[in-house]
Amino acid sequence: MTPSSLPDFAERASLEEALCKAGVLDGRSVTGVSTEASYATVLSHIFRLRLAYTGAVSKAPATLILKAGLADRPGGPWAGGKHEVAFYRDVAPLMPPGIVPRCFAAHWNGDTGTWHLLLEDLTDSHFIATRWPLPPDFAQSESVIRMRARCQAAFWDDPRLGVAIGTWQDARAHEEATKAMVAHFSRFADEMGDRLSLERRSLCERLFDSAPHLAQRYLSRRNMTIIQGDAHVWNCFLPKDGAKDGGRLFDWDAWQVNTGSDDLACMMAQQWYPELRQRFELRLLDCFHEELVARGVQGYDRRALQDDYRLSALWLIATPIWQHANGIPPVIWWNNFERVCMAVDDLDCRELLS
Repeated sequence: MTPSSLPDFAERASLEEALCKAGVLDGRSVTGVSTEASYATVLSHIFRLRLAYTGAVSKAPATLILKAGLADRPGGPWAGGKHEVAFYRDVAPLMPPGIVPRCFAAHWNGDTGTWHLLLEDLTDSHFIATRWPLPPDFAQSESVIRMRARCQAAFWDDPRLGVAIGTWQDARAHEEATKAMVAHFSRFADEMGDRLSLERRSLCERLFDSAPHLAQRYLSRRNMTIIQGDAHVWNCFLPKDGAKDGGRLFDWDAWQVNTGSDDLACMMAQQWYPELRQRFELRLLDCFHEELVARGVQGYDRRALQDDYRLSALWLIATPIWQHANGIPPVIWWNNFERVCMAVDDLDCRELLS
């Protein structure tokens, strides 16, 4: 995409206004904006912008990341931009510093579905551990896991959850969501045909039949926190200098209030094939629990985490079905489905079905 295709917000005056409100311009002005990089993802378009100023500006960023909706699908079928804008506007300011990139502007237009985020550029100070779909090594995985624990511990059983931060789903909402997923699965199974074994088909059907029973863990509203949702390792920045607490979590369009183990299962059970997952999984869960305790979480023992992790892995069966229904490419949902089903077998998750 060429610089002329930049969203209107990338104009010099708009950027200057946002940076002025953020208190980083020191009375100076933005004199120029250029695009250093531009690429599309499945859900958004990312631009790396370089800014010029009148004179030296000590606090103003030399570069910024502009994240916006796709030009041909501004809102998307799941309104992800709206949800992520709400996160950076309402939730990120409540987080301890050093968990997410700094956000200078967050905007959603309800009439047009267009949206944008103006974020801190961490390109020079941080890196993504590997190129998708290659998994990180154990040390990098531990850094990501501990980063998630620090984030989750900050909101663990916070009384604002579901009130000022996010929302709770009641039993009726769960029932409606299950009905929608059953309809998605019917179309999924029809398209898959005999590529979906009778055993796998039965597993999915039993999951949906057991949904009211399985939902009781969520409806208890105990040991809950903010989760990222789409919590794979490529949504994490690791510090190039190796600083222990220097990582950042980005891409928050799927955030919600739920069990923290959902993010762990997304990272491992959904993304990793059995051989590597079996070697890393228990040790990383140990690290996660150790970090939670170190950050002040009480009354949640290692066994409770294991139980939640197994349940989270079981629920993940629904994710590739939802991805299929929403037009996500098969290279993503097909591999996710295979890996999740193998994890369900390894973890004996069928035992949880009623």
